Amino acid sequence: MMYTQARAEFNAIIQADPDCAMAHWGLATSLFQPLWGTTPSAEDISRGRQAVQQARNSADSERERLLIDATAAFFEPDTDQVRERLAGWIEGMEQAYQAFPDDPNVATLYALSRLTLALSAEDRKALHNEAEEVLRAVWETEPTHPGAVHYSIHATDADGRASNATSIVDSYSGIAPSVPHALHMPSHIYVRLGDWPRTIDWNQQSANVAVDHKVDDATSFHYVHALDYLVYGHLQRGEDSAARSVWESARANGPHQANFPGAFHLASIPARLAVEARDWEAAAAITPRAVNYIRWDKFAWPEALSWFAHGLGAVHTGDLEAAREAEQRLESLAEAARSAADQRFSTYIEVDRRILAGWIAKAEGEPDRAIELMRSAGELEASVEKHPVTPGALLPPYEALGDLLVALDRPAQALAAYEQSDQTWPNRYNTLEGAARAADLTGDTESAEQWSRRLLEMAPETERGSIERIQALAGRI
Repeated sequence: MMYTQARAEFNAIIQADPDCAMAHWGLATSLFQPLWGTTPSAEDISRGRQAVQQARNSADSERERLLIDATAAFFEPDTDQVRERLAGWIEGMEQAYQAFPDDPNVATLYALSRLTLALSAEDRKALHNEAEEVLRAVWETEPTHPGAVHYSIHATDADGRASNATSIVDSYSGIAPSVPHALHMPSHIYVRLGDWPRTIDWNQQSANVAVDHKVDDATSFHYVHALDYLVYGHLQRGEDSAARSVWESARANGPHQANFPGAFHLASIPARLAVEARDWEAAAAITPRAVNYIRWDKFAWPEALSWFAHGLGAVHTGDLEAAREAEQRLESLAEAARSAADQRFSTYIEVDRRILAGWIAKAEGEPDRAIELMRSAGELEASVEKHPVTPGALLPPYEALGDLLVALDRPAQALAAYEQSDQTWPNRYNTLEGAARAADLTGDTESAEQWSRRLLEMAPETERGSIERIQALAGRI
């Protein structure tokens, strides 16, 4: 069940039973989304405080009181920093779990708190391990527990862990066949594995259901969330026409929720269409803040996507002045995110800024500096996990490094960069094509054929213009 749906259900219970402590607790808990890291409005903070107070007035068990205290710890501080609020909730959930480790609902929420803590922790692996262990124990006892399935996907939507959840994910549709986000969630695993047919299938199902979900006369963000993953899947198969058609559907079914995920996807989809196709003129034509009902000042990272795509288009079409302006905007947006205590968002923006700066350095005749910037972007990317809002990077840094090294006539180094990118972002069209091209340039025909065959097997109906050369490398023409 989605947060807005859950809120409505809890409200209905409160109307029927005003003294139900857990209904008031549930209402308050539905007002914040730990993994998104977004700050609730002042109205929601006030509403949450009222709800937890009403819950406390009706609580009649230690379990209830501990869960209420955890949620209260999110709403009670007088701070604008969502991380401080989440820290209180995380501590409260740890206390609840220590008291009731065998309660499946407490355990599931505790695992969510571990994943939330992992977002800003140095040792993410240990926290993901713990969350995964707790959730699997719940799932093995209750295989239809929606929280165990849902958060198991989030626990394994991390570098090198996706295959751990394949036994769990496909059960989701049977648990919640009418919930768009449930239909979307398995694709978090399949996009990590580079399984594009399943990514496309699950997100098409999700979009078909989500398009009819409205929130205050806007289409639920779950619709455009599914569409971004759907676009990403089509683009990795070279199905550019299908990807463009998805974007047209998004435009036709607006307005969309003007929240963080809504802003992100409305910026990312047109950027992906241009950058993945290496259509640099289209990328250069992208206008940041194009959707006028989004309050872009609240969403530094989504706005940065547009500037990144615009800057890439500019530098590849020879407009260095526009490219430098875009880089400066990325630097400013990274600082804005830091100032808002969104360090993770700031890091994502900085990764893109370094990639763009690398291409600018190359255009200015500084190849060594260009390579250094690209490598540093890759190293910085490795310091953070992928955010669940996005199916993947707009342009992975090591894929960009491979492209740069091919342009600098260093194909052996380029091949190594593509191989490294493929480990993090497997089966990306441009990575496989770049690797095939680089291998061919080194004279390694066997490797070129292997990369080309992988690409053709993954993208049998590609529309990209380079397909004849790839077919030749694969020995098919």
